[in-house]
Amino acid sequence: MNSYIYQEGTIAFVTAAAQTCLLIEQCGEYERGEWQEKMLRLLPVLYLRTRLLEEAEPMLEDEEPPRFVTEEDYNFALVGIRELMGSDDAYLDVFVDQGIYTDEVQTAYISEGLADIYQELKDLAAAFQTGEEPIMNDAVLRCREAFGEHWGRKVLAVMRALHELRIEN
Repeated sequence: MNSYIYQEGTIAFVTAAAQTCLLIEQCGEYERGEWQEKMLRLLPVLYLRTRLLEEAEPMLEDEEPPRFVTEEDYNFALVGIRELMGSDDAYLDVFVDQGIYTDEVQTAYISEGLADIYQELKDLAAAFQTGEEPIMNDAVLRCREAFGEHWGRKVLAVMRALHELRIEN
């Protein structure tokens, strides 16, 4: 079993992704502060596990792995987090475009950042539920690529916002 998807680092990443999805899906079962603490413990692990993923080759011939997350799934995560966070959902962020910081400050939302992250991670988790190695392999590759493109920065931004909330309390 030398397959990329069965390597220790890949399994650790997929586990962290699944745990993140579960915590997001079950956010309504927690008190706000408790959920924030759990998220602050899990997001750094997710970030690190993603950064430690090794390079691999795609297995699907000229096609993308399927997407599984629907708009309803995304909205379920978004609304659940928004309701839990209440007035703590919004935070100020510096706009970054292609790695260039500007003086433009904008309002960002923890719920939107986590819903975007959830969409990528849930697609990955659903790909693993298929049990088809080419789909699983390429789903990891796509998720890793999307991490570099957008959701890695969102993890860091949400962690910073949650950190500020927890330090205040």
